[in-house]
Amino acid sequence: MMAWLPPVASLLAGVALLLVGHGLLTLALPLRGEAEGFDPVAIGALGAAYYAGFVAGCLHGPHLVRRAGHIRAFAAVVCGVSAAAAAYPLAVSEAAWIVLRFVFGYGLAVFYLVVESWLNDRATNTTRGVIMSAYIMVNHVALTGGQLLLLAWPVEGFQPFVLGSVLISVAAIPVALTRQAQPAPVTEVRFRPDRLWAASPVGLVGSLMVGVANGAFWGLAPIAATDFGLSHEEAAIFMSVAVIAGAATQAPVGRLSDRMDRRLVLAALLGGSALTGLAIFLLAPAGLALTLLGAAFGAFALPCYSIAAAHAYDHADPADYVGTASSLLLVNGVGSIAGPLAAAFLLRGWPGGGLYLFTAATHATLLGFVLWRVTRRAAPPEQARESFDLAATAPASVGAVIPPEPAPPAEAGRAG
Repeated sequence: MMAWLPPVASLLAGVALLLVGHGLLTLALPLRGEAEGFDPVAIGALGAAYYAGFVAGCLHGPHLVRRAGHIRAFAAVVCGVSAAAAAYPLAVSEAAWIVLRFVFGYGLAVFYLVVESWLNDRATNTTRGVIMSAYIMVNHVALTGGQLLLLAWPVEGFQPFVLGSVLISVAAIPVALTRQAQPAPVTEVRFRPDRLWAASPVGLVGSLMVGVANGAFWGLAPIAATDFGLSHEEAAIFMSVAVIAGAATQAPVGRLSDRMDRRLVLAALLGGSALTGLAIFLLAPAGLALTLLGAAFGAFALPCYSIAAAHAYDHADPADYVGTASSLLLVNGVGSIAGPLAAAFLLRGWPGGGLYLFTAATHATLLGFVLWRVTRRAAPPEQARESFDLAATAPASVGAVIPPEPAPPAEAGRAG
């Protein structure tokens, strides 16, 4: 019954350990930066640097893996990421942390590349769904668990960074000692945003704008929470609740989009995100009210990328799924670079609420574009759509994009 697990158990164990450390550091860094007196724009630059490194890793990572092999590339980037984690409390400066976040982002991109190509190689037609679903759930649980570890130590100390480094280092052990054969060499993929635009404007613009909004949220929400009066421990709970709410709505919203125009589902999510962000900005809530609104924001905002990506696959040629997946990831990463930097200026002017004013404006702008596109092209018929694939539509903050399995030739028709 669990025959699919042994071939991927060591990989999933490594993923869980590394992402617990990653989740801890993602939350600890902005809070520690705020405690050190970093300007909000500098804290936004930390988030931008992570995604810049992530995009660089997506572009260069395949060359590294082809040169060194999966296991050695995995071990190398884990060592580099662990060293970066340990270096944060040793070099407490804005410039040093920006460099370290770039290194961290590059390493995480290569990590995802190795793990996901390995998982795809181990999956069969009958086990791919359960393996990839387990992988995405491990991602969500590990990131949330890492954030909650911040409850154990103050961010002003060195302990969160040392623990993050330890967890990341230990993550290499189950993978380095695996007896499973390495997968075939990684093939080079061309990023073609122009082809994505021609096939699905909503897919391209949606991926970009959701990256802008959600990149800002991941990078700045912890300090926005403290600006609203939450303690560091309460900010950790706030972030965990938002992530859990977003994870819980991914699959139900995706299944709903299988039965109707995905753009209308995306529009509803964007409308809810914009209204929730505007409510947080105008009401300046505190305590439980802020946490509940954060859960609503996560439930609306975090699944938006998945629906935009699923819509893009509906209009993609099955032979171009890998290129579509890569282009979605690249465009989402570029948006995630810009988002934290732009939102930081509003956060400087309106502590706390400025972040949500920015996300509300971003979501409302995308909502207008999506509704306009609905008037320009009809949705593909239900039988021509891909079934929602949780793994293939996961955002870069959870894992790199995995292309869906092409449908059998008889079912692979596409709308124009």
